[in-house]
Amino acid sequence: MTQVRTDWTRDEIAEIYNSPVLDLIYRAGTVHRQHHDPQEVQVCTLLSVKTGGCPEDCAYCPQAARYHTSVKVHKLMEVDEVLEAAQRAKASGSTRFCMGAAWREVRDNRDFDKVLDMVKGVNGMGMEVCCTLGMLTESQAEKLKQAGLYAYNHNLDTSEEYYGDIISTRTYDDRLDTLGHVRQAGISVCSGGIIGMGESHQDRIGMLHTLANLPEHPESVPVNALVPVEGTPLEDQPRVSVWEMVRMIATARIIMPKAMVRLSAGRVRMSVEEQALCFLAGANSIFAGDKLLTTPNPEEDQDRQLFQTLNIRPRKAFKDADQPAVRFEQIPL
Repeated sequence: MTQVRTDWTRDEIAEIYNSPVLDLIYRAGTVHRQHHDPQEVQVCTLLSVKTGGCPEDCAYCPQAARYHTSVKVHKLMEVDEVLEAAQRAKASGSTRFCMGAAWREVRDNRDFDKVLDMVKGVNGMGMEVCCTLGMLTESQAEKLKQAGLYAYNHNLDTSEEYYGDIISTRTYDDRLDTLGHVRQAGISVCSGGIIGMGESHQDRIGMLHTLANLPEHPESVPVNALVPVEGTPLEDQPRVSVWEMVRMIATARIIMPKAMVRLSAGRVRMSVEEQALCFLAGANSIFAGDKLLTTPNPEEDQDRQLFQTLNIRPRKAFKDADQPAVRFEQIPL
């Protein structure tokens, strides 16, 4: 079985990334079968629980307040609304439910208390609960853990070298610090990035190098293709090809063999055949539902047909880990 390493060099990763694509797919598929059931794909649902009005300047994001996009600002949803959405997601086959809020960082206030109640409620449904809320302190990560949070998403987005061309309102080290707080609290780490933002292949390799050399690999690695949104600085970026996605997915699979590699944003533009190539290259997780926060995603019927055509099935929740216990009965408001 492939050894799990956290001491990869950039040259080693570059050699894998730049290998002939059919050889790369074959190698990644072989590693994938050593560590995962190739017929299983994790189905996740992502809900924007607080939309727009973000003070940051992420060049790809339509939720940034400074950009003029079609996104409408919505305050934090009520707990009951979110739990109803989670129940619908579970009924449609999702086993992980992720809640996203357009915040720069979490603040210790009533809104965070409501999110803690959301986490507790979704955990009680037997689903893996994930949040993406911006930067976290150690104590906030611990509170989320106590509420039953299973995973926390905090993407690196790109390489450290290219990062300043995409975001100026928080640093690369800020992102790594949050990942450290999440890991210290005993929460599963979900971290990946976006390709198609004008970065070089070396930047893509650099991001993978950072992820693969964390003290522990992220349990989940989302690979996103930029979905250009009118009104953002990256609105005119060309579409990423499926071969670029395949190279990223396959390389991530080889260097982080136990991780769930998620085929994320950009899937709506992919044919069944293109998505099948990504699964063959080692992807074993997708987002379901008609939206990923604010960008479009394939409809449920399309995904159901995809699963039938490829003869794949949803992965069960908590397959490789215990369901987090809620450590208190009620979170004070």
